[in-house]
Amino acid sequence: MERTGETETETESEPETEPGATGRGTGEIPTVKEGTAEEQPHQATPEPSPSPTPEPSPSPTPSPSPTPSPSPSPTPSPSPTPSPSPTPSPRSSPPRSRPRPWVRWTRRVALGLVLIVVLPVLAAEISLRVNYTGDPADGTYTRNKDAIWLGHAWVDGRKKDADVTALARELETTGIRDLYVHSGPLEHDGTLPGSAYPRARWFIDAVHRAAPGIRVQAWLGDVLATESPDGMRLERPETRAAVVESTRQILATGFDGVHFDLEPLHSDDRNYLTLLDSLHGVTRARGAQLSIAAHQIDPVPGFHSFWGTVAGHPKWWSQKFFGQVARRVDQIAVMSYDTMQPLESTYGGYVAQQTSLALEVTPDSTDLLMGLPFYHENRFGHWNHAETVPAAVRGVRLGLSRTDADRANFGVALYVDFAAEEGDWRAYREDWVR
Repeated sequence: MERTGETETETESEPETEPGATGRGTGEIPTVKEGTAEEQPHQATPEPSPSPTPEPSPSPTPSPSPTPSPSPSPTPSPSPTPSPSPTPSPRSSPPRSRPRPWVRWTRRVALGLVLIVVLPVLAAEISLRVNYTGDPADGTYTRNKDAIWLGHAWVDGRKKDADVTALARELETTGIRDLYVHSGPLEHDGTLPGSAYPRARWFIDAVHRAAPGIRVQAWLGDVLATESPDGMRLERPETRAAVVESTRQILATGFDGVHFDLEPLHSDDRNYLTLLDSLHGVTRARGAQLSIAAHQIDPVPGFHSFWGTVAGHPKWWSQKFFGQVARRVDQIAVMSYDTMQPLESTYGGYVAQQTSLALEVTPDSTDLLMGLPFYHENRFGHWNHAETVPAAVRGVRLGLSRTDADRANFGVALYVDFAAEEGDWRAYREDWVR
């Protein structure tokens, strides 16, 4: 539901100065002086000798003395040009080689996958945050048809009369009408040993005395063999028949109804619908309630198929399948927690969305309850700081306001009594019960 490579670069260091070098040597560059030219002596003009005859002979014209040519001054040899002092160069980074084609291709594919996955998720989270805005309608509070899941200690002998008295006192200031008390689990073959609920009769009678009007339902469940080889197999007719017989058996104990939680139950499981038809015939004949814990609904159509392909766990149901289930039971409680939402606002927006989706396909005659997280864990799928009771209640009220604010057969279901804190009860009473 992704990655770009990083390239290291070396930091350029300051230029290092070589010892004693300020240019190449700071001493004077020797120069060659120009030489002085020596002048040549002029030649003397010869004197004429006396003639032997009395008549003087004309004196010869003296030849001009040659003009002394000065010795050419020696051309000074050019001064040697000093070698330029090398400028220390900074330490250079090693040359970067271009990535190979397959590396570039891999990066592009990775980037494409990031965009394909991240952008839709980001858009979905923004949508959920927007879904959390607005004000709930007036009157969107408890209809006094809420429920709570109770642990096994109430039917195995660990709880006493004082505990029932305290429970009844707790329920007085709530809208809770149904108790789902854990009385199983069922065996993989669908049978239910009587040893699983030895004190059930005592608990039912104690609750009816201490809190008249409260219904006690047997919470039965098992792991289905839908994602592992071990578990219950609903495709086997004999297994479904055993579940029906176990229902008759436990209703004979005095329970007011049976609440089933079979997981992981994949969307569009026809064997489950067949089982519900058979179970409803039994409960209707005894005037008892048939209730089930339901998976969440696809936030976008077909999302359960996508998630099943990616993660191997198609956590959601299609909205159509949810409606098919809701029409076969008296009460359906959505497990609207463990949502993987990272923020309180997106979780609340998600619960608002789930509430609307469930209301759209649940018949008016069926009680629809939205789950509230009365437990505190931090793990993948559930973040304690995000999945809070105040956020869930606000989301429920927003979804109810937008879809069917006057729905009578509607409530919330609190999961679970043994993990609840006082703050959970307070938020439930202040925000929902009023």
